[in-house]
Amino acid sequence: MQLGTRWAVGAQPPERLADAVVLAIRDAEAQLAEVDTAQWRWTLTWLEGRPVVELDDGTVIRTDSTGNVTTTWEQ
Repeated sequence: MQLGTRWAVGAQPPERLADAVVLAIRDAEAQLAEVDTAQWRWTLTWLEGRPVVELDDGTVIRTDSTGNVTTTWEQ
């Protein structure tokens, strides 16, 4: 695992992320419009060369080996 970076909800994600991952991030943020996320951050790590993006609430966005992007919502 390689640590990437952290950024605030609503800020520009790292440019090296695929468009599909950025779309998943924006979708997750849109679903949190009613929540105070002012102090929340995304954390990007790389696992086997693929991005894993985790939000402070436990939401995780992953890219699998075939390039499919999935979002797991914290319950």
